[in-house]
Amino acid sequence: MDFEAFVTARGPALQRFAFLVAGDRVESADLVQDALANAWTRWASLSRVGDCEAYVRRSIANGAVSRWRKTARVVPVAEIPTTHIQVASDTSDQEAAWQLCSELSPVQRAAVVLRFYEDLSYAEIARVLDCAEPTARSHVHRALANLRARLAQGESDV
Repeated sequence: MDFEAFVTARGPALQRFAFLVAGDRVESADLVQDALANAWTRWASLSRVGDCEAYVRRSIANGAVSRWRKTARVVPVAEIPTTHIQVASDTSDQEAAWQLCSELSPVQRAAVVLRFYEDLSYAEIARVLDCAEPTARSHVHRALANLRARLAQGESDV
């Protein structure tokens, strides 16, 4: 498959993946563009190996983590997180779930998205995130533990 056909066929799915990992449409578009630009320069070798999508997804996840690390210490005063979850009664379950997931680190969010949205196995998650399978399991486990704790904390505050 040539590069243009790959982007046409898999571009929308990659954009959705990036949005779920980054949580921001503009940032996700940048992540996909950067990942595809890197893939294009290596396309001949990637297409020979046949693991093009895993490479691009890994690039997106790594890019999200890199951006998060650069900006993690910068918190504008207007965006200081509260000590508990404040979900309005008219907020949908989907919005509440998104709010909880947006508080995860990009690696944990990527692992959760790959596991439960993309329905990948732990071995496939490890390949996409370029880590060992036990590390992929750990990312998912820690993310779920974090989400459970946040949910329990939110219920006790009500």
